[in-house]
Amino acid sequence: MWHRTDFKAPWVAALAAVLLLGSAPAWAAFDLQALAALLAQRKSGEATFSEERFVSGFDSPLRSSGRLSFKAPDTFVRETLEPLRESMSVQGNTITLQRAGRTRQMAIDAVPELQALVEAMRGTLMGNAATLQRHFQVQVEGQPRLWTLKLLPRDERLAAQVREMQISGQDADIRSVALWLQGGDRSLMLVTPLLQPLRTGP
Repeated sequence: MWHRTDFKAPWVAALAAVLLLGSAPAWAAFDLQALAALLAQRKSGEATFSEERFVSGFDSPLRSSGRLSFKAPDTFVRETLEPLRESMSVQGNTITLQRAGRTRQMAIDAVPELQALVEAMRGTLMGNAATLQRHFQVQVEGQPRLWTLKLLPRDERLAAQVREMQISGQDADIRSVALWLQGGDRSLMLVTPLLQPLRTGP
């Protein structure tokens, strides 16, 4: 005699298997290109940040905070408000540093190590997969709702200083940037996006 549960169990198991198999390609499809397409939807943005740097020789982390902003196709600004006011703005191939009333400009590609670090942040914000792959070995983990981008430097000079960067986010927003140096120092920047509409046009 068939019991109701005997009849239902095999079908439930089969249906679960079909659902799992059917969902696997969608999960597997979230790679660098998919992440870049997601990030590229946001053409501009502003956020606040708080950062802790763990440096050998210091008993407590060095803390700073301020604002971040970007605008496609190639502008990125980091303005530190605490503990000292300073700023770094990048537009095209020019980086401008301001601190204590002094301003300095330089070409980014004149300092390959600096260029790679700048392009890691700017390339992620702009969803530029080609830029990221040019400077780093790239690995993407997670899903659109919660993802992590792992970056290992390709340039030997940068690799001698930087072991790894990890940029994590939710949907089209960066939420944290972690940096590990070869000597053991590290930093963690937490990012809080300021509310604004998602713009897909120019």
